[in-house]
Amino acid sequence: MTALGAALRAAHLDALLITSLPNIRYLTGFSGSSAIVVASDRDLLFVTDFRYATQVHEEVGDMARVAIEPQSLWNGVWRQMTDMTGVAVVGFESAHLVHRDFERLLNAGARWQWRATTDVVETLREQKDSGEIASITDAARVAERALERMLTEVRAGLTELEIAGALERALRDEGSSGFPFETIVASGERSALPHARAADRPVRAGDFLLIDFGAIVDGYCSDITRTVVVGRATQEQHDVHEIVRTANERASSLVHAGMSGKDADALARRYIEERGLGEAFGHSLGHGIGIEVHEAPRLARTTEAVLPERAVVTIEPGVYRAGWGGVRIEDDVVLGRDSATVLTNFSRELLEVG
Repeated sequence: MTALGAALRAAHLDALLITSLPNIRYLTGFSGSSAIVVASDRDLLFVTDFRYATQVHEEVGDMARVAIEPQSLWNGVWRQMTDMTGVAVVGFESAHLVHRDFERLLNAGARWQWRATTDVVETLREQKDSGEIASITDAARVAERALERMLTEVRAGLTELEIAGALERALRDEGSSGFPFETIVASGERSALPHARAADRPVRAGDFLLIDFGAIVDGYCSDITRTVVVGRATQEQHDVHEIVRTANERASSLVHAGMSGKDADALARRYIEERGLGEAFGHSLGHGIGIEVHEAPRLARTTEAVLPERAVVTIEPGVYRAGWGGVRIEDDVVLGRDSATVLTNFSRELLEVG
């Protein structure tokens, strides 16, 4: 909370109204689905409903002034905010507040001055502490064990949906509390779709199988992609996979805190371009992960912002050719001052399965 207080002072705010549930979890540990928080330099107000009366005390404890609101959470916010001394100018999270609730600020909350803010808490979330890094590491281990189990079941004739189901069962069995995003399983020519949804397409011998998934441990996510071949790989598949693997390796070994997101992206992109496949790498190199699977910072061609130390980011170069297929290899890394530590250990070689 000390860092948040400093951020409020820098923004000339007396308090911040927080409606983003991931931001609320980051600040308080609360994992429920209904809460509004108002944070000042000296006070932390937490409003939730009856469903979480027990949970909020277990997860938040005495770090906040908790109010259980029997009707609208907003009624509790207005009532409790009148007891917050020295609060006149209040920021709100413009990226997360819907227009209906913005009208509440203008009407029921008219006694306070409201100012739109962006990324106040998200900026704090970029730099992970040792506990957060440990949770992401554990989530990576869970994901890798699940992938290893699932690949033993893969064979030609199974559908993408069946393979995704087997992976999600393995994730649960290995200890994942949920799925950070809809599991991507794309085979054959569909592997050229970077964010394909698993379909009822049967996997055929010789197909690429692109698998993008993650695990959640203690509220923190991992995000991993591997591309394998069902049966025997062709030389062309080996060649393209090796280009992506080398791009991944170069970026992971050279990325570090202090460089711009644009320069980080170039670490992999430059090599893929040199191999004549630059146009086939259409997305950015990576993104931050933590409580959410997509968060700041970004490693992209357009990102001038500097990457902070102790950020956990993905390194995920890919090459995609419509009608043929695609390859992506994604790892999670912690940025250090001069180098990065790779958290994901699963083989990056082209595996032939089934």
